[in-house]
Amino acid sequence: MIMPPEKSDIINWLLNNKYKLIVFILLLVGYIQLINKPLFNDPYSTVIMDCDGRLMGARVASDGQWRFQSRNEIPEKVKWATLVFEDRYFYHHPGVNPVSIAKAAFRNLKAGSIVSGGSTITMQIIRLSRKGKPRNIWEKAIESILATRLELGLSKDEVLSLYLAHAPYGGNVVGVEAASWRYFGVAGKDLSWAEAATLAVLPNSPSLIHPGRNRELLNKKRNLLLARLCKLHWIDSTTLSLSLAEPIPERPSVMPRLAPHLLDRCCREHQGEVVNTTLLASLQEQASGIIEQHHNKLRYNEINNIAAIIIEVETGNILTYIGNTSGLSASSHGNEVDVITAPRSTGSLLKPLLYAAMLDDGKILPASLVPDIPVNLGGFSPQNFSGQFEGAIPANRALSRSLNVPAVDLLKQFGVQRFHHLLRDLGMQTINHPADYYGLSLILGGAEGTLQDMSNIYASLTRVLNHYGQKKLYFQEDYRPAGYLRAKKAEKIRGSEQHGYLSAAAIWFAYQAMIEVNRPDAEAGWNRFLSARRIAWKTGTSFGYRDGWAIGTSAAYVVGVWAGNADGEGRPGLTGIGAAAPIMFDLFSLLPAAEGFVSPTDELVIASICQTSGFLAGDNCPYHREEKVPVSCLKSPLCPFHKVVHLTEDGQYRVTGNCYPVSKMQHVSWFVLPPVQEWYYKKHHTDYRQLPPYHSSCQPDNQRSMDMIYPREEVQIFIPRTLDGSKGRVVFEAVHTNPNAFIYWHLDDQFVTVTRYIHQVELLPEPGRHRLVLVDGRGEELVRSFEAVEP
Repeated sequence: MIMPPEKSDIINWLLNNKYKLIVFILLLVGYIQLINKPLFNDPYSTVIMDCDGRLMGARVASDGQWRFQSRNEIPEKVKWATLVFEDRYFYHHPGVNPVSIAKAAFRNLKAGSIVSGGSTITMQIIRLSRKGKPRNIWEKAIESILATRLELGLSKDEVLSLYLAHAPYGGNVVGVEAASWRYFGVAGKDLSWAEAATLAVLPNSPSLIHPGRNRELLNKKRNLLLARLCKLHWIDSTTLSLSLAEPIPERPSVMPRLAPHLLDRCCREHQGEVVNTTLLASLQEQASGIIEQHHNKLRYNEINNIAAIIIEVETGNILTYIGNTSGLSASSHGNEVDVITAPRSTGSLLKPLLYAAMLDDGKILPASLVPDIPVNLGGFSPQNFSGQFEGAIPANRALSRSLNVPAVDLLKQFGVQRFHHLLRDLGMQTINHPADYYGLSLILGGAEGTLQDMSNIYASLTRVLNHYGQKKLYFQEDYRPAGYLRAKKAEKIRGSEQHGYLSAAAIWFAYQAMIEVNRPDAEAGWNRFLSARRIAWKTGTSFGYRDGWAIGTSAAYVVGVWAGNADGEGRPGLTGIGAAAPIMFDLFSLLPAAEGFVSPTDELVIASICQTSGFLAGDNCPYHREEKVPVSCLKSPLCPFHKVVHLTEDGQYRVTGNCYPVSKMQHVSWFVLPPVQEWYYKKHHTDYRQLPPYHSSCQPDNQRSMDMIYPREEVQIFIPRTLDGSKGRVVFEAVHTNPNAFIYWHLDDQFVTVTRYIHQVELLPEPGRHRLVLVDGRGEELVRSFEAVEP
């Protein structure tokens, strides 16, 4: 029986051997500290992969090497081919294989020179990390010690992964993943046995052999390895025969460039990383083909740049990212600019957001009439694209036709400050000036947005509609889309109960108006087909024809397109409907058809609507219809345009109780617009009935018959200059409810002229303040003050 040592014996032994113990501890600490930092500090290539792991593009590392970061996934075929060729006993030694070293020493002595090193894979990692060290016995000893230390800190698979990530594979290719794509165009996990064997033999002599040269020697070494794999039962004889028949690649292939602008972006934001994106490579290729086809047409009008993005609504994932046109036809036209992230004037893209916000506020109903007349608001005179005015038009039709003047009127009602706040809450990150900086022009492209932000906003709106019962979850607490990164955490959008979201009902009505927009010629008659896609879409054209936008959304996808010139040059015909919309619809044709938008029935109520005005029906509305509207619209005003008028017994004249017996009067409900609205409205609506004139014995009860088209209110009027530099004349215009009325014009108490039918007068006012007075045949006066200013 062995007795344990006494405590005193242990103490005595320690005292007698204290110096040896100190030396041992120091050696142990030194050994542990041999490797106390990462072995490799090399720069890596920036790599972007699609959602299925397919390479979409890569940028060479800053040292000129193709070197991909390790993905901690060891391809099985590469693993066993490498171990059979380099280190068969890798899983059985502690980093150094004495048997291999002995065999190598014997071969070297027999050959009289160094023909074999006997290094294990772990020792090769150490040699690769100690760049430029000579190959001699002393260095081999150092490598052996460091190899055992490395094995203590890492698992065997971690060691092998480190080797495969940093082994040289010929030329400027480092690491098996870079070599797989560079030589075979596939990921390491998808290599065949022949390809894996080819890569396994390359690190043995990378400077002598690579697929671009010495192909016979490389083929011989590969085939020998394949035979050994078969002998060791890693592959069968059939696989061996098929593998031996595979050719060696002629030369390194060019890395894919499926999303060059996204690659540039990743180089800035994730340099040296392997970025797993949400993109679909196959869809990206198809979309790029469509962009190139349209670019070949548009460039004849010197429209040189196109950008497009496709977003999956449910996840917010970007499926396609085309930052600009590419290829020879796009060279020297700013095609290196990533337009997806470049702020550009939004044109009319914000109008649906304002329309929905007005519905949520209850200020309008979906089809209530809004004014469409000439206005001058502190020197700001918006014009419709057509140059025409409707007088009054249903709000949904104004949105469908993208009319500017009604949009400005709605923004004036809603408030620039509130809309500015709403846009920021919705995720428009480029709104970085105060609301007063933009003013009413905000709704017409006075602010800049990016294609990604604008497309994300519409994706968020569609998510709200798809999940309308959970609007707080999907919008008020909505996330900024995952974007091109697969695992990026979502950020919450700032918001509040009052400003943070738009209701599903308001979005649904906005989308219904957007669905009704006339499509490009190629899509004409789309609604005749049962399988037609229900796409709500909006175009935008910036001032000066510099930007053409089209953003469309189905229930499943959002497609955003921008067309123009990266340098901001405008071109005739550069419009959203003409340049961008056809591309958008072609991109939608690549996507699976989605079901239509679901009506948010829980947020709708049935209301009685005036047939003519679109407002809530009042007592004076003769015709009304029952239809669903957002709950918020119940607080909208009643129809303001239907009024009871009192007529003579024969209905020819208007009268009052002061001049005509009440018992003989007809009391009729009449649709009456304000004079200026009426002037334009009746041109487009032949069924509009003007009010009968007052009877000669009656005086009107404070009813205005005249109004000014220009100038509207007290404004500054700039005196124009003609081509020869002389002062030009200013055109003043008025309207009268009586088409046969005479209007007498007076400027600063001086009679100027009289007009009938068309009430337009050219005047040449001197600089300064003036007073314009108009008087009709019945003595009604209209007064306007203005200031004339020389430019």
